[in-house]
Amino acid sequence: MFRIVGRLRPTLLAFCAALVLAGGLPSSAGGQPVLERRVERPTVAPVLARVTPSVVNIAVVAETPATSNPLYNDPYFRRFFELPEAPPPRQRMSAGSGVIIDAAKGHVLTNHHVVANAREIAVTLKDGRRLRAELVGSDQATDIALLKVEASNLVALEVGDSDTLQVGDYVVAIGNPFGLGQTVTSGIISALGRSGINNEGYEDFIQTDASINPGNSGGALVTLDGRLAGINTAILSPAGGNIGIGFAVPSNMAVSVMQQLIAHGEVRRGRLGVGIQDLTPDLAQALNLGDQRGAVIANVEPDSPAEKAGLRAGDVVTAVGGRAVHGATDLRNRVGLTPVGSRIDLTVKRSEGEKLISVTIAQEAAQSGNLSGTPFDGARLRDASREEARQLGAAAIVVESVLPGSSAARAGLRPGDMIVAINRAPVSSIQDLRRSVSGNRGTLAVELVRDGSRLLLIVR
Repeated sequence: MFRIVGRLRPTLLAFCAALVLAGGLPSSAGGQPVLERRVERPTVAPVLARVTPSVVNIAVVAETPATSNPLYNDPYFRRFFELPEAPPPRQRMSAGSGVIIDAAKGHVLTNHHVVANAREIAVTLKDGRRLRAELVGSDQATDIALLKVEASNLVALEVGDSDTLQVGDYVVAIGNPFGLGQTVTSGIISALGRSGINNEGYEDFIQTDASINPGNSGGALVTLDGRLAGINTAILSPAGGNIGIGFAVPSNMAVSVMQQLIAHGEVRRGRLGVGIQDLTPDLAQALNLGDQRGAVIANVEPDSPAEKAGLRAGDVVTAVGGRAVHGATDLRNRVGLTPVGSRIDLTVKRSEGEKLISVTIAQEAAQSGNLSGTPFDGARLRDASREEARQLGAAAIVVESVLPGSSAARAGLRPGDMIVAINRAPVSSIQDLRRSVSGNRGTLAVELVRDGSRLLLIVR
């Protein structure tokens, strides 16, 4: 029997009557009504039970250059105190996340910055198994790295098509924030095609408000149908914590990089040989293109694949392989991640109408090769031209740009440096440089020319 007390009596009677009328008060065996009703709870638990075994924790032991005291540059000081040529590097331990992408081959995707300069990499599965991982390859420009582990009964995450994502789609981020262990957060896709975070990189980020914090890097951004949408990689935060603005590398870009890392151990950038810029509303109006979107070809390099194919300055590229181009960054990403030697069809708008032009992708001229884990990781290098070598009096390697915070930046390399020797052995090409540093874990004496002066840079 119900016992009604005080002022709540009319309210409770009305509530009970409403439940009876709605059929919400089932009778017990004794005929008394029971104030319980089982309600189905919205949940993504079944999806998470399927996908979380594919997300792993990654522990890394890495070396970072120690802060060098200027006295180390004085050979008499070093000799007197019997000091090494450079202070020993510091060891750091870091934690991140990764995603099993191929169970049979043991392939795990993560971020380049998670495993940069790693001496040891360990992967811990959700079931507690701890595995030693091998670095297959890494690409700083997209912040993607590929690891390989040897184990049975791995669970791979199904890869989704990131080109089909829409703003407003629900997603969950899975990773290892702050080293707490596997954690799941939820949110939506806030924006697509974000770029401009790092001008040297290849960017087409998914923006999400699902909480991504330090340690989530390399983890999975998953749609509610259980497919990989992206690899969590960065946050925008003034204090280092989540404020609702996180970024992930789209799954299609990550898989494209992975395929090149498997095939070559590095990403071989594609090249058209054109200068490009966004098609702004003013340009579209001047070219009578209406609200058309795309990338404008500003110039065409002589004897380049673009010139050979018939592309001209003023052409507007609106699609690649039938897929719309949204701007200069989009076109740069598509070309840069297309395997060298492939042919792509460009849809081009001209004053006389639309044209389909087929172009063969060449290898990017300024290709630094696979220098991951070396002091040159993060530097964009190229062989010196004949004229540069003639003026210098020797063959050399030119440092075109250096990513801030990279190994190359910490080593002291600057744009414009011309590397002429490693450990007193002359280097005349990137291939020579790669051979000189391959497998060398000791000190490197880098001889270079900077602003007309010769310098000796001691790096590890």
